[in-house]
Amino acid sequence: MKIAIMGAGLSGLACALTLEKHGIQPSLFEKRSRVGDRFVNGEILLSIMTRPVHDSIASLSDQFGIFLQPTSNIRTMNVYSKDKAAVLEGQLGYSNVRGRNDRSFEAQLARQLKSPIHFHSMRTYEDLLQDYTHVVVATGDASYAKQTRNFREDLTVSIKGATVEGNFDLYTVMTWMDYDLAPFGYGYLIPFSEKEANIVVAIPDIPKNKNTSTDQLWEPFYKKVQSLLGQDLPITDQFQITQYPIGICQSARLGNTFYVGNCFGSMMPFMGFGQYTSLLTGVYAAYDLCGQGSYEELTKPLRQSYENSLVLRRAMEQLKNNDLDRIIHLLGGYWGKKLSQTKHIDPLKIAGYLLRPYLKVTSCKPPKN
Repeated sequence: MKIAIMGAGLSGLACALTLEKHGIQPSLFEKRSRVGDRFVNGEILLSIMTRPVHDSIASLSDQFGIFLQPTSNIRTMNVYSKDKAAVLEGQLGYSNVRGRNDRSFEAQLARQLKSPIHFHSMRTYEDLLQDYTHVVVATGDASYAKQTRNFREDLTVSIKGATVEGNFDLYTVMTWMDYDLAPFGYGYLIPFSEKEANIVVAIPDIPKNKNTSTDQLWEPFYKKVQSLLGQDLPITDQFQITQYPIGICQSARLGNTFYVGNCFGSMMPFMGFGQYTSLLTGVYAAYDLCGQGSYEELTKPLRQSYENSLVLRRAMEQLKNNDLDRIIHLLGGYWGKKLSQTKHIDPLKIAGYLLRPYLKVTSCKPPKN
């Protein structure tokens, strides 16, 4: 068995590490110059989005032998709508860095790897099929899954973000659900350290937003964050993504090709979460290759979480600011404590079950706007 992994991101590296633990050395092909060769940004592993798993870092270590050191654990999340605010407290999850940073999750995984990574690779999927018995497609986007007609695109999103300097609480993240700032989308602040943080505004590319761009939204959002923190927050780096596709593969495995990470559909439509799912797809593909399970079966719960998240995304597109105010008000009380402190509650599953009949969302076709 000769295995090629196309892409050295989270899912590709997790797959390679798992194969190595079972005595198989794959070859990795990465078109960029280094692991994590992309813009630097902050991301979070939020425990309410990985249920029934409460501690994703411990689970990755204890169950799968994937060892990661996050930037910090998250003890507080401040959530803002237009006229309300809520504070969630507890062991809420972890923050981490992605991209061109030695502390990034990609860099950490690469340091644990023994298999060769071929950088600046020009090898195509078709090339690899000729030379390898199995190909794991982990390219970080859905281009090859779409090319092989194995991807259902549900929406696209546009994102603009920046690294800012200031004074930050490393254990606190912030998020905005205010449609004046980000119509039908969201904004967030994630600290990298006590002196640096990432701020981002993101919106879905839906008909209601056809005359709106992240460039138009950026300055009001940036000023809002500056005002709330009472700091100037000088910008040291910026990035922008337009019309990034979010969807899910029709089949997790086609012949001897495995689709992992965003090629599988690890990015959640609701608010873009997906790191934990991405890592799991890499591990599960390796399990199948090692004869330890069926990739299609192992990923069924991940597929269901995606569909539940899609229900929440469609619900967001039907809300208004006063609806968001009511939701944030509830999060500031009993229900916020219940969600953040009760480990057995899976909000994605509950929301998917309750909202699906009203939104008429099916697993095959998103509703028309």
